[in-house]
Amino acid sequence: MKSFYLSIILFLSLITPILAQERPIKIEDKQEKNRLYLYAVNENLQDFDVTITVTGTGFRQRAGIPRAVRVPARSKVQISSLIVERGKEPKYNYTLEVNDDLSRRALVREAELIKIQPKWPLTIYKTDKCGGKCDSLIAAFNESPYLYTLTPLADFPKVRNQIAKLLVGGSNRLAEMDTPIVMMGGKMFLTMSTFEEVMEEMEKN
Repeated sequence: MKSFYLSIILFLSLITPILAQERPIKIEDKQEKNRLYLYAVNENLQDFDVTITVTGTGFRQRAGIPRAVRVPARSKVQISSLIVERGKEPKYNYTLEVNDDLSRRALVREAELIKIQPKWPLTIYKTDKCGGKCDSLIAAFNESPYLYTLTPLADFPKVRNQIAKLLVGGSNRLAEMDTPIVMMGGKMFLTMSTFEEVMEEMEKN
């Protein structure tokens, strides 16, 4: 538990055009000594200008009209800094204005690149004989914006047995497979071996 308690009531007013925004901008906080930093987390594949208005007690903030901060695609950016008053617990509320009509006047700050979840949770099972095909697919996802789970079946015999039970031909077929097994959207795919194939199928679901 943190030494302070944050009472956060989320008034997310996502005001101007956000039709292309698939996921809401999230706000995360971190306290360091007498500073409470607020970060905007953008899990979308496009940039936004984000303006935050903070109210509450137990802290001070710079006076003036809040300015928009550029939050690039799949990134985390510090959007506000609050000064915690001595002996008090910061309690804050906030409203957000999120705009995809990017302004030259928006503040540009250091952004931390993050990985994001794809449309559907994704697991890649590496079969025993899957050499270059698996390596290429895994390398592509490591370079991609997306989170995924990699499970080498040789290292997980229980999982291997479960997968074998789902296949026509069972363990014998699994032992001969030279392609990865891709699980997404509750479906298992046996013949996909490229990043493009996986993403194309993901958009169908």
